[in-house]
Amino acid sequence: MDQQPERTGAEGRHVPVLRDRIIDLLSPALTPSAASPTPTYVDGTLGMGGHALAVLTACPQARVVGIDRDTEALRLAGERLAGFGDRVTLVHARYDEIGEVLDDLGIDGVQGILLDLGVSSLQLDEVDRGFAYRVDAPLDMRMDQSTGITAAEVLNTYAHGDLARVLRTYGEERFAKQIASAVLREREAEPFTTSGRLVDLLRRVIPAASQRQGGHPGKRTFQALRIEVNGELASLEAALPAAVDALAVGGRLAVLSYHSLEDRLTKQVLAAGARSTAPPDLPVELPEHAPYLRLLTRGAEEPDPQETAANPRAASARLRAAERTRPSAPTSPPARPHRTTRHAHRKGSTP
Repeated sequence: MDQQPERTGAEGRHVPVLRDRIIDLLSPALTPSAASPTPTYVDGTLGMGGHALAVLTACPQARVVGIDRDTEALRLAGERLAGFGDRVTLVHARYDEIGEVLDDLGIDGVQGILLDLGVSSLQLDEVDRGFAYRVDAPLDMRMDQSTGITAAEVLNTYAHGDLARVLRTYGEERFAKQIASAVLREREAEPFTTSGRLVDLLRRVIPAASQRQGGHPGKRTFQALRIEVNGELASLEAALPAAVDALAVGGRLAVLSYHSLEDRLTKQVLAAGARSTAPPDLPVELPEHAPYLRLLTRGAEEPDPQETAANPRAASARLRAAERTRPSAPTSPPARPHRTTRHAHRKGSTP
């Protein structure tokens, strides 16, 4: 299995996906105006701060609110962005709490938002996090290691039907039932603790022909476990309408997805906002029926071959973006019952 890469600063460990295209899409909204002399950009999944750094550099009047549930990511991003002083505020929270975060900061309507979904480069590269199926490591997979169940707990405690559902729904794994059966047999002898043992099981259970055609046998199962452990799709379902609500008129939202489940949810929310809700027999469209979003991308944009060659982790990325066109929008879902304790850090300080 692969060895852990040497630890360096954020600059050497993180290549932001579709950075230039995202700046092209968001920068028109981040230009100072009479209504917003200091435009606000919210990075809902800050990671190691690569996209935030690009925004701060390209849009010198903009301020950044960086949100992440991973305290180590916040620390590294804080170091990387420290030179921008009070233009940067870092907050320990989940991105589906964007509305509460902005309320806490006294910000009403922002000009740019990015949601860069999925697992970050930091989490993939840290051996002890257990995200990477090519490295033998403890089966943790929590993005916020201060709370929640681990991947090992999912494998060792879920009933057969629940485990098969997770693998089938979140990993789109054809052999979900067979894998679940094998996991239950194996855990009776010894609980799962490391990724290497799980990968060995997957190699035995998934037919060789499927492994040749579908890539690494751990890809789908590890994705499914990560999504389950972190409640990723539930968070995204809440975060997308909350992000739209947070946009001022003229504000822009960009979303980077890395698998079909994320992209499908994003497409549905943005497409719904870009459609008129006027009844077909209504002779004149009323203002409240007009679309409240304008799509900025034609379908989902993908990285070009040059980018994927330089950064293989960008290969599955899909980018969608939209602009808020009028004040009214759907009401965001109710606040999640278990809220993260948020801590704001100004002037690029670290948590």
